[in-house]
Amino acid sequence: MLKQEDNERVTRVGRGTPMGELFRRYWIPAALTEQFPEVDGEPVRVRLLGEDLLAFRDTDGVVGLVDAYCPHRRAPMFFGRNEECGIRCVYHGWKFDRRGDCTDMPSEPAGTPLQARVKILAYPTHETGGIVWTYMGAREKMPAPPDFEWMRAPKANRFVSKTWEDCNWLQAMEGGLDTAHSSFVHNEFIGNNASLRNQDRSPRLEVERTDYGYYYVSTRALTEGRTYARLYHYVLPNQQMRSGTVKFLDNGGDDDPHAVPKIDGHLWVPVDDEHTYVYNWSCAVGEDGFPPGYVERWESFMGRGKDDMLPGYKLKRNLANDYMIDRDLQRTSTFSGIKGLNTQDYALQEGMGPIVDRSREFLGTSDRAIAAMRRQLLEATRAVENGEDPPGTDPAVQRGIRPVDRVLDAGQAWKDAFATAMQARW
Repeated sequence: MLKQEDNERVTRVGRGTPMGELFRRYWIPAALTEQFPEVDGEPVRVRLLGEDLLAFRDTDGVVGLVDAYCPHRRAPMFFGRNEECGIRCVYHGWKFDRRGDCTDMPSEPAGTPLQARVKILAYPTHETGGIVWTYMGAREKMPAPPDFEWMRAPKANRFVSKTWEDCNWLQAMEGGLDTAHSSFVHNEFIGNNASLRNQDRSPRLEVERTDYGYYYVSTRALTEGRTYARLYHYVLPNQQMRSGTVKFLDNGGDDDPHAVPKIDGHLWVPVDDEHTYVYNWSCAVGEDGFPPGYVERWESFMGRGKDDMLPGYKLKRNLANDYMIDRDLQRTSTFSGIKGLNTQDYALQEGMGPIVDRSREFLGTSDRAIAAMRRQLLEATRAVENGEDPPGTDPAVQRGIRPVDRVLDAGQAWKDAFATAMQARW
């Protein structure tokens, strides 16, 4: 459990809060590339770390990220004109480029010195891997942009999506770092012991601290002395990586959504204290990338397919309709009765309330990874308060990592089996 003051420390993300200042020292996702299909196109509202912002792809093809309100009279820039390398406020015509400089002030006398003094808040962006990233901290502390393997993979080998979640970012991320829950809420095959996670529902965890956060290995006992081992990475402050190279069912066919060897992950990005955007990525590790139609099948299986979504990247199955739980399905087929693995997670995470009270919980041995993550976040917030650099901001310590999972033969050690497979290929 956490003390109440520590719970506040790691959940609140506004400017000036310990966690908010920590987040502002890393590059974080601001939007998906797909949200900006053309230059000088429609601007996009962005709320990030409690700040209201506006994003637009300018004439040069670069995405700008600026204050949502004009510094003149605080009119909303969303209604502005995206034209000639800048966003122009329609109230009085003041125009700003992606760097925040005022490039035109037609309502004032020509040559006014006011134009040089007026700026709009602007954050730098970097576009890669289908995501527009931003850095919201002090410029003199800005690290190099992220460079994960899944970003460098061929386009045919990767895809990204995002979903809105109505709860604090931390309880959402803790679900991603919790391996034991997959034997329960994600059990889609009640009574089928061919499922790897049905054979052993009490995984053993080993956590190894690293320069970027940690990796942990969960091991589950299988028949004939074999072991299912899965190595996850936690990358500070908000990313999880996991492997999906082993089929969910030992006898799963080609229609099994887990049949394509790949690595997956999420980034939990705080919109504000009580809302989160979850960026989901997948990367096929084979030469041929994802087969036709696979991405659509996988996203549907997760509960975030085209037919599962509302505007704003929100799920149709949500807290307001109890995630459309099917009690007959729960009795006869699946553990939760909720369709979509992503949706099952949201039902529990959002159902905890906007910000869970961690002073009232009791952790077990299967929660070691979660406890380790909380310790690292608390340490990192205090490092920033003391004027130090937080860990894991240098992409050099992250770019070579890859998650792994394998079914190991009796007596085979995971460290030996994973030694090469843990290294990035691209």
